[in-house]
Amino acid sequence: MEKTAVKKDKLSVVLRYYLHYALWIVLALGFLTCEAVCELELPSYMSSIISDGIMSSDLTEVLKIGGIMLAIALASCCSSIIVSFLASRVGAGMSKDLRADIFDKVLSFSSKEYNAFSVSSLITRSTNDITQIQIFTIMFLRMVMYAPIMGIGGIIKAVNTASGISALGIVVGVALAVVVCAIIVLMLVVLPRFTKIQKQVDEVNRVAREGLTGMLVVRAFNTQAHEEERFEKANLALTKSNLFVNRVMSLLMPLITILMNGVSVATVWVAALFVEDYVAVANMMAFMQYAIQIIMSFMMISMVFILLPRAVVAMRRVSEVLSTSPSINDPIGKESPEGIRLKGEIEFKDVAYNYGGNENAIEHISFTARPGETVAIIGPTGSGKSTVINLIPRLADASEGCVLIDGKDVREYNVEDLRRNIGFVPQKNILFSGTIASNLRMGDENATDEQLQKAAEIAQATEFISEKPEGINDPIAQGGANVSGGQKQRLAIARALVKRAPIYVFDDSFSALDFKTDAALRNALAENMKDSTVIIVAQRVGTIMNADRIIVLDDGKIVGMGTHKELLEDCEVYKQIAKSQLSEEDLAR
Repeated sequence: MEKTAVKKDKLSVVLRYYLHYALWIVLALGFLTCEAVCELELPSYMSSIISDGIMSSDLTEVLKIGGIMLAIALASCCSSIIVSFLASRVGAGMSKDLRADIFDKVLSFSSKEYNAFSVSSLITRSTNDITQIQIFTIMFLRMVMYAPIMGIGGIIKAVNTASGISALGIVVGVALAVVVCAIIVLMLVVLPRFTKIQKQVDEVNRVAREGLTGMLVVRAFNTQAHEEERFEKANLALTKSNLFVNRVMSLLMPLITILMNGVSVATVWVAALFVEDYVAVANMMAFMQYAIQIIMSFMMISMVFILLPRAVVAMRRVSEVLSTSPSINDPIGKESPEGIRLKGEIEFKDVAYNYGGNENAIEHISFTARPGETVAIIGPTGSGKSTVINLIPRLADASEGCVLIDGKDVREYNVEDLRRNIGFVPQKNILFSGTIASNLRMGDENATDEQLQKAAEIAQATEFISEKPEGINDPIAQGGANVSGGQKQRLAIARALVKRAPIYVFDDSFSALDFKTDAALRNALAENMKDSTVIIVAQRVGTIMNADRIIVLDDGKIVGMGTHKELLEDCEVYKQIAKSQLSEEDLAR
């Protein structure tokens, strides 16, 4: 079976996004260079003030050089503001693009890809991981040119300034050696932890999500303490990792401060041994500023290198999602006519499907459903009913055999065109925050109010909709939390009916309805969907006993096919299901 294609280490997938902001990046680098050059020039002018102004008590020269220094400082400040603005725009814009593309990518995933990543991991990758990339992008653009120019330029300027006092060069050399060693040690200690932290964020997200979505179950079984313990365990592991990383990284700043002060003291002490005039004093002051700039530049570089490992981990995780090829794709080189309308004849030819285990979930599935017919599928829990119908709208593709619609393999249709012709009601009914009308219009965004009312009437939802304060425009909470299970199910059915499709698939979509509503809904479907192919998966025999054809599944195989009466005589599995639900009087009818 074809495996999900994941390219784990292909960072170029994310790096390509920087190309969209190439102009802004170039501008940022230009202003960074301007800022660094301005900062490097200030100590030279300060030296000139001491040697040319203060030494000769020339106030005019002091004011002149001071004015130049003020202009340079202003230029440096303006450049810094512009660079910060450009870096923020690039970081925010890139993260916006990444989140949008990840969301679009995830929407194209089949269950195979969802299982490969897990929902909690996908949420973390599209939030926390992209935030890490954004932070690194801003820091990188802010320092990538500034720190090297300051460091290299500072070393050159310091050497020229300290000519004749070689001991000053030794002071800077020792300080740099200490900084480089500290950075290397930090990298070796911290790097393995970043990968661990991202996985622990996934775990915290997963546990929190399970606890919140399953809150009713947790309360019903009084397992709040257990859930709190699970979350505390995951949260504590993440906290410990973050504390370790932050504690190690927090050692860097005191070290840099000690080094800068130490260099200043060492510079004064060494210079005191050699200083003979005001010029030497001026050079000493300039050298001290250059030494501090050099150490600060290396500190900035160390910050980039500290952020880099976590950003690389985040980029790889985001790249995994973006470079994953969905297993459900449109056929290459085949374009179906726009607005294609199918007749609705469905045929399964010796179909098998495997979720990735050693055994097939279903196998040797063969049947035909024609327009105007209602075909029902029943069987014990886990017999493969939902798996069979998921192959019709290509929520999954058959591992063996083929599913045909109008004589054409479903894999030869464009996915969008295929699903536009299928009204699908999944087993788990999901409503979205908005209004009743907005949820129904997911079936057809151009549907009129009359069409919505008609779909609601067929789905037996008109009565409770009319009782709402705002009727069809009444709000729906996230997940449909403000409607009952039966109401949610009827709205999900109405949403599918709004499509006016040639094929309707109902996956156990009547389970939350009382028998009266169930019967009324089935009668309305039979009256209004005479030309459509209807596939119904159900657990209740009463829901499907009037179907044109009933398919009985057991352990992934078809063990019976026929009408209700035929199966009562010929299929033992169906007979047992019917006896468990119907009275002897009903069975005798």
